[in-house]
Amino acid sequence: MPLKFKDRVAIVTGAARGIGKAIALTLVREGARVALIDVEKERLEVLKEEIEKKGGQVIAVSCDITKSSEVKAMVNQVLRIFGRVDILVNNAGIIRRGTIETVTEEDWDKVIEVNLKGTFNCCKAVVETMKNQRYGKIVNVSSIAGKMGDITSAPGYGSSKAGMDALAKTLARQLAPYGINVNAVSPHAIETEMSAQWSEERRREIIASIPLGRLGKPEDVAEAVLFLVSNQASFITGEILDVNGGALMD
Repeated sequence: MPLKFKDRVAIVTGAARGIGKAIALTLVREGARVALIDVEKERLEVLKEEIEKKGGQVIAVSCDITKSSEVKAMVNQVLRIFGRVDILVNNAGIIRRGTIETVTEEDWDKVIEVNLKGTFNCCKAVVETMKNQRYGKIVNVSSIAGKMGDITSAPGYGSSKAGMDALAKTLARQLAPYGINVNAVSPHAIETEMSAQWSEERRREIIASIPLGRLGKPEDVAEAVLFLVSNQASFITGEILDVNGGALMD
């Protein structure tokens, strides 16, 4: 079977663990050359070695996406090494828990800065290249919290994800004339280090609320992203794709 992404170059932020790692591995599996982006240098290097041992072509770049200068330098490095950027997956994100009464201004600012501003910085840094190519695929990894409000007492998180959804729709309209598709995936209840913080009681409650009766896997999200960045989704843009086992049907 031919590799779908043999001539494509992808940037995946937050690639060192969880959903980002699964997305990177899935793209490599399909032949893409992938830039692994994260602030966790040691984890990145471990993943890079793992992929290279299997014959994948990757680079690992430590980058703070909240700093536009670092993002521009990262994209320029990808262009120097791989020559193009076809796919951007904005997966990097953080959460800070607390009610509106207890969450601090600093926590609010940090979540918005990483999740929303970081996504904006990455999109801005690749747009010129994608427009010149007349081709590009951008996918934001959002959350069910962006659609229905946060359900785990983290006011900034849901707000940042709603912003990522709106940004995807806005860019989808602006960039469609240049052959650039912009979409988002909206996961819920995925087995990651973030969901590992739930109590066992909370875990049972969440599973009970999911029609498919299980938590999702990072690979479930990765396969949805793979579809959206493929040519099979060439007529899809501005979509926020639910990956939640039926917990929210909209």
